[in-house]
Amino acid sequence: MNKLKYLMVIVVSLLLINTSCEDFLEEEPIDSISVDYIYSTPEGLEVGVNALYNLMRTHNVPPQYSNDLQANAFFMAGTDLGLVRTWFRPYQISTMTPSSFNGQKWTNSYQIIDRCNAIIINAQKVEMDAEKRNQILAEAKVIRGELYLDLIRMYQHILLDTTATTPENYTDSVTYEPANTADVWKLINSDLDFAVDHLDWAVEDGRYGQGVARHIRGKAAMWQEDWTEAAAQFDAIVEDGTYHLLGSPSEVFVGERNHAESLFTYQFDETLGGSSNLAGGDYHLLPSFFTSRYYELSSGEIINDPEYGGQSLGWAFPNSYLQSLYDRESDKRYTSYYMPEVLYVNNPDNENYGEPLPESSYDDNFRRYHFSLKKFFDADKDPYTNSSWVNVLYYRFAETLLLGAEAHWRADNENPANAKALEYINMIRTRAGLDEFTSFDVDTYLEESARELAFEKNRWFLLKRMGLLVERQSMYYQYGSTSTNVVNEPMQPYMVNLPVPQSQIDLMGNPDMQADGY
Repeated sequence: MNKLKYLMVIVVSLLLINTSCEDFLEEEPIDSISVDYIYSTPEGLEVGVNALYNLMRTHNVPPQYSNDLQANAFFMAGTDLGLVRTWFRPYQISTMTPSSFNGQKWTNSYQIIDRCNAIIINAQKVEMDAEKRNQILAEAKVIRGELYLDLIRMYQHILLDTTATTPENYTDSVTYEPANTADVWKLINSDLDFAVDHLDWAVEDGRYGQGVARHIRGKAAMWQEDWTEAAAQFDAIVEDGTYHLLGSPSEVFVGERNHAESLFTYQFDETLGGSSNLAGGDYHLLPSFFTSRYYELSSGEIINDPEYGGQSLGWAFPNSYLQSLYDRESDKRYTSYYMPEVLYVNNPDNENYGEPLPESSYDDNFRRYHFSLKKFFDADKDPYTNSSWVNVLYYRFAETLLLGAEAHWRADNENPANAKALEYINMIRTRAGLDEFTSFDVDTYLEESARELAFEKNRWFLLKRMGLLVERQSMYYQYGSTSTNVVNEPMQPYMVNLPVPQSQIDLMGNPDMQADGY
């Protein structure tokens, strides 16, 4: 990114983040000079799109110890594959309420949608090259479509708004009513179809291309049970050839994560960062969030070491159910996606240096030792801080294959021998070093999806779409700080829809916007 673009991203990010984190409905007016530049010139609109990526990065891979981090951790760890140790407690009746539950996904989504709307509306008014206009519109629309897809999957009732807040209309009276579901899907499909038609396959790292647009469009189709459309979108990604599986699971979550398996990776750069508003973003905590503090084992045989993740938080982990799904001897993902089960004495002052840690030295406290995730491992992280600038792989080809397998299976009346479903899921199996499946059903699909995609923020949505969220959460999700107090925490059926923040209900003045049960 050149210096001019870097400086302009700073300016426009400050412009676009002009709403309270607590309250998108109380948005302050944007000033006329910023409007004149951002929304009346081709260059300004392009910079406005660049800033949308900054906002989405904060929305989906939030910085520091923030409410945004907790909102995202809910979907990563609060699944049938997760164990939460501390900081927040998914599905606790007393805290999963409109007043207490984290509402950042609602407020942030509508803040960014408002800025997408402004770009989409004004891009159609500005005199500019048609190809450039369509590029700007496509990027703003794919982001708007993605956000509305997330909203309609998370909440029972949402707002549908395609206008933009301006200095002229910010004081206008608005009546807030639950959107018609058919209208929401119509907008999502339209936005994503436009993006598919106008985005290139090959794009810069950190930008949405046709692969992302088709991937999200396929997901949207599956929620509408349009299996033929979904299969077509996923097939197009596979057949184009821009994206493919890497040769080994060990290659996926290392380095810059900008490789052929990545449909989209969030970019972080400490030299260009220091704030969420800057091109390089701000530090995040994902590598520390899911890793035990091995160096705290009381034996003193393990010391702080980058190989074991360095300083860590150890707030959430994969659970015993997920661990049981792996063939520990044969499945390459077990050692590639997770920290080692057996630790080696790394204290050079210890007489057992270099030897496996004796069983008697392991600790029952999950904070100090537990099956830990390695998907966010940062080889360059300062071992004495939790802060990381490692890129985060967000959409990847492996999920495309798994969703494509399901789409073909369902389009073929759930035929267990569907050739394309087996072809796609077996591409995942083969890469992992496992035997191919000869039959496709719900259980094999969910288990293989868990083994491949665990903690990549898609499991909660997959289970909800399939009507299995409450059942499986109640069976497998766990809460506890040690193996002696870990418990399953049953999920109430109404929790399949998140609560709209009470502050938003009060501002909208319409209790019908709230989900049933809250």
